[in-house]
Amino acid sequence: MAEILEIIMIVSFGASWPMNVMKSYKARTAKGKSVAFLCLILFGYVAGITSKLVNEAYMASFAQKWYVLFFYVLNFIMVSADLAMYIRNCKLDKLAMEEAKHV
Repeated sequence: MAEILEIIMIVSFGASWPMNVMKSYKARTAKGKSVAFLCLILFGYVAGITSKLVNEAYMASFAQKWYVLFFYVLNFIMVSADLAMYIRNCKLDKLAMEEAKHV
C-alpha cells in the first residue's frame, strides 16, 4: 500500500511538470519563475532517487518495483527541462532589455 501511495504522489507531481515546461516555453520570459524553487525540487528528486538506490529491500525487489524509480527519474527530467527553459528565458529577457535600450 505504501508503494501505491508513493506512486500516486509522484504521478500527481509529475503530471504538472510537462504543462509547466510548455508554459515556460510559450511565455518566453523568466519573470515569475524561481530558480531556487526549481533547484530545491531537483534536490528533492535526487534525494528520492538516492533513497531508492541505497534501500536494500527496494533493490532486492527492483525487478518488480522498477516503475517507482522510473517516475522519480521522469520527474527529475521534467524539472530539469523546466530549469533549461528558465535559463533560455533569462537569455531572452536579457536580449529584450538590450533591444529596448536601443530603441
